[in-house]
Amino acid sequence: MKRFKWLFIPLALMLVLSVYAENAIAQEKDYPDAPDFTLTDLSGNKISLSGLNGKVIFLNFWATWCPPCKKEIPGFIEIYEKYKDQEMVIVGISLDKTGTDSVRDFVEKVKITYPVAMGTNDIVNDYKPGRFIPTTIIVDKNGKIRHKHVGYMDKDTLEKNFLDLNKE
Repeated sequence: MKRFKWLFIPLALMLVLSVYAENAIAQEKDYPDAPDFTLTDLSGNKISLSGLNGKVIFLNFWATWCPPCKKEIPGFIEIYEKYKDQEMVIVGISLDKTGTDSVRDFVEKVKITYPVAMGTNDIVNDYKPGRFIPTTIIVDKNGKIRHKHVGYMDKDTLEKNFLDLNKE
């Protein structure tokens, strides 16, 4: 009987480790690949997902007429300025229909320091921000969509999301 007990311990350990490894692999596969995109920001610079490889990316779908969007922008600016040299990227994707000039005026007035581009049908279809804005899609360093945050995101939540993904 003692002999069987000693055989049972390694078998149980192997079972636990294989379940743990299988769960880790399954969790990794649960995150969908972020679709590649190319946008032109308001300054004329090209922004593409493939060009941001290895960074934590926040795609913030917003509009100038949206009160919660306006409310979260100062926190986004603050956190972006704090971490932009540490692999953080925020791309503001305006869903305004009024045109580039009115968005550019708003960006200058509010002093948004992260890149802002006009939303396209392609990026909306690929990322599906939904009916409500602001919506922020968070992409990890490996190009996987890790989270979709619908509604106002305070600066503490933005910072926590960045710090958690940046240490992976």
